[in-house]
Amino acid sequence: MRAERPTIEQLRRAPGRKPVSVIITTFNEEVNIGECIESVLWADEILVVDSFSTDRTVEIARTYPVKLLQREYFGSAAQKNWSLDRVAHDWVMILDADERVQQQLAAEILRLLAGEPKALGYYVRRRNIVFDREIKHSGWSTDKVIRLFHRAHGRYPNRRVHADVDIEGDVPILKHTLRHYTYRSLQQYIEKLMNYAEWGAAQAFREGRRAGLVELGIRPLYRFLRTYVLQLGFLDGLHGIVVCGLQAYGTFLKYVMLWDYRVRERKGEELNLPAFDEDEKTWERPG
Repeated sequence: MRAERPTIEQLRRAPGRKPVSVIITTFNEEVNIGECIESVLWADEILVVDSFSTDRTVEIARTYPVKLLQREYFGSAAQKNWSLDRVAHDWVMILDADERVQQQLAAEILRLLAGEPKALGYYVRRRNIVFDREIKHSGWSTDKVIRLFHRAHGRYPNRRVHADVDIEGDVPILKHTLRHYTYRSLQQYIEKLMNYAEWGAAQAFREGRRAGLVELGIRPLYRFLRTYVLQLGFLDGLHGIVVCGLQAYGTFLKYVMLWDYRVRERKGEELNLPAFDEDEKTWERPG
């Protein structure tokens, strides 16, 4: 007879298990925050860092056993680094509010921390749900992010967008996946697309980059052809063409904004770029 697998509670109580803190960053996530927190109630500490939400996010979060802090948003990397300095435990798991930790992944993490982890950080694959359907092609099927790591050996780089944590040493991939409810509606997608385009353009502007014919004409077209044709986005049907088209439009919008910044700069206009975190402590690894 096959032995019964230990429950999550039994794994939590394993002698010598290393405790783990979960960090969840939020802004106006009343739709997501409850289910996200419930998926990590097995953790030893849950820290919710909110960017002054104007909906019921904070109210809902406070109904759970979490530590809640609020801080101005300077980008995902800055928010997560700031949070890493405020948790109680060395091993951390980072989550966005639209992500869910399945029971199999929770058990895998707890078993890992009950022994001696062979690495200082671990990738987690994500199953991405867009408009109520899992996107299995156009590059989304290979999506993985470093979400479990020892905080003394990991830090996010100083970037406003698309920053993944820098980890010392090799980074293996965990077997089980996160569910990522990334976009629920077109309106939500457009709002996020606009934000990411603005933040990406501001990052590129700070780095001294410019936008010309290649960036405005070729990059968006290549983005669509790469995701829809080369990465088989067409196999996702109508969802595939919508997702690939929107990603290409986001690329175009980012470089249009960068181009506009340079035009206005030449005219001597004052540019109102998104705020960046200039505090050096945010970017330093703990001593």
